[in-house]
Amino acid sequence: MTHLERLATIGLWLRRRAENIAALMLAVMFTAFIVQVVFRYLLNLPSGSASELTTIMWLWLVLWGAGFVLREREEIRFDFLISMVSPRIRRIMTIIACVALLFLYGYSLPAVWDFVTFMKIQETSYLDLRYDWVYSIYIFFVLAILVRYAWLLWQAIRGRDLDGSRSAGAEGEA
Repeated sequence: MTHLERLATIGLWLRRRAENIAALMLAVMFTAFIVQVVFRYLLNLPSGSASELTTIMWLWLVLWGAGFVLREREEIRFDFLISMVSPRIRRIMTIIACVALLFLYGYSLPAVWDFVTFMKIQETSYLDLRYDWVYSIYIFFVLAILVRYAWLLWQAIRGRDLDGSRSAGAEGEA
């Protein structure tokens, strides 16, 4: 097994574990939602903790999924615009978008870190979770996005499409 094949195998294993974690979060969110419905409508009792857990799991599920589970080709984008241009222009657009996103997320990371770590002074109303723990998923999300777009930028500079094939207009091609 070559080095690249081992890396691909490890990457696939990590992606599957990320999907497992997302499924677990969805199960927790769904269970908390059912508990909330049962307490509110069948037992006529308030259940703020179930509502709070549902909200936190939704936040974590969306950012975890976008950062670690969602593949590049599954993201929502303006395909009609990209499909109308040549592969060379598409590559240039990818490079510009990657540089812009790397700059914006990278520039915002210190402020995000300051905010998240500052929020340790507050806790949630029902579960008494510190808000720095609740919002920490955003730091993981930003780091995952930075790695993803650095990789995409590298691939675009090398003249590779998102699927890894050579694109027209790459250096050394006619």
